[in-house]
Amino acid sequence: MTTLAILSALAQEQQGLLAQLTNPVCVTRAGRDFWRGSWQGHGVVLALSKIGKVAAATTTTTLIEAFGASRVIFTGVAGGVGPGVQVGDVVVATEFVQHDMDASPIFPRYQMPLYGRALFPCDAALTALLLEATHASLADVNVHEKEAEARYSQGSKRGVHAGLIASGDRFVSGAAEALVLQQALSGAGFVPLAVEMEGAAVAQVCFDYGVPFAAVRTISDRADDQAHVDFPRFVTEVASRYALSIIQNLMHRL
Repeated sequence: MTTLAILSALAQEQQGLLAQLTNPVCVTRAGRDFWRGSWQGHGVVLALSKIGKVAAATTTTTLIEAFGASRVIFTGVAGGVGPGVQVGDVVVATEFVQHDMDASPIFPRYQMPLYGRALFPCDAALTALLLEATHASLADVNVHEKEAEARYSQGSKRGVHAGLIASGDRFVSGAAEALVLQQALSGAGFVPLAVEMEGAAVAQVCFDYGVPFAAVRTISDRADDQAHVDFPRFVTEVASRYALSIIQNLMHRL
């Protein structure tokens, strides 16, 4: 049986997922709890990466080396920075870049030294399934959830986007900072839809091991001056429900 790893940075982002496992067993390794079980006939391991790229890389490596993860899914929240990407929307990643990688002038800014690339792609087939699951999930959101997320979406229709996500070891929480980040990336030919703190590291580890990887992020804020205010409540009230529904829909498609 192949093993699907489902990874998030925070416990709230995986709320409800553990209850879906049959015969869950907790294994503690590298200072983290890994929950192993089955879900609809698939071997699954749930884990929390903790926050930041190093923590995410450590967790992903452990999932592959110690638990034999053959596919990795990351679900969580992010700040929206792309045109038309609003709070309450969902972004499915197609590739990742580290917005704080700069080894210039030895290597071009954003390029990962000795890799010859700045972008780390997500697996096309797994990403396509995740995108299908995301569309299906948002169409099925029940009335209670619509009422909860309406406080954040400003009455606009929830959107699903697919594209580049930028990761870095900084919580982007200022409009001016977000603009500078966007302009710098755009100048190098990269136009991210969202920013977060783990995905690029997970993508790089999966690239190294040849393990298919896909990621989905619910937009909790616009990476602006209100980001720190919106984030905690949004994760609990909206993003965790989205994550559970999306992963449930994905499991039907695997």
